[in-house]
Amino acid sequence: MALITSKTLITSISLFHITLGFFFLTNPSAINDQILVQVLGQSMGIPFARGFDAQSHTLAFLSIVLVFFGLSDLFSLGMPEELGSLYYWGTQAPLRAFLSILLTFYTYTFGPSSPFYGGTSHRTRTSYNTTYSPASWGGDGLKNRVFFTFVFIEMIAWFWVWVTLREERAGVVERMRRGASGKNHAHDE
Repeated sequence: MALITSKTLITSISLFHITLGFFFLTNPSAINDQILVQVLGQSMGIPFARGFDAQSHTLAFLSIVLVFFGLSDLFSLGMPEELGSLYYWGTQAPLRAFLSILLTFYTYTFGPSSPFYGGTSHRTRTSYNTTYSPASWGGDGLKNRVFFTFVFIEMIAWFWVWVTLREERAGVVERMRRGASGKNHAHDE
C-alpha cells in the first residue's frame, strides 16, 4: 500500500499548477527567483531567462493554461474510482511522465551546457559554450532554468503518480469484484 495515495498526489500537482498560474499572472519574477530554480539551473549549467522578470501577455496566457489544467485535473478526481484510477489516470500519468522526461532531456541535452557541444555544468552564466548554436525552430525558448525546473518536477511527480497507481490497482480491482459479487447476491435474493 502506498504511503501517499494517487488522489493526494494528483490533488497536490493540480494545486501546484494553479499556484504557478497565479504567480505567472501576478508576479512572475517570484518563480524565477525561487531557490530550487536557481540551484537546479546553476548545477545543470542552464542559462538564466530574462523573460520572467516582468508580467507579459505570454505569461498571462501561460497562467490561464496552467489554471485550466489544474482545475480540470481536480474535477476529474470526482470520477468513480474504477474509471479514474484504472482508465483515465492509468493512461494520463505514464503519458505525462514520458512527455516530461522527453522535455527534461531536450532542455538539458540540446542547451548551451550540453555535453554534445562540449559544455560543462561548471561554467558560469556568462561563459557558456561558444560552439553552441541556437535551435532554428524556436525550441531555444525552452532552454531556461524555469522551464527545466518545471518539467523536472513534473517528471518526478507524474512518475510517482504512475507508480502509486500501479500499486493501488490491485485494491481497486478487488473492490470492484466485491462490489460486483455483492450486486449478484442482491439479485439472487
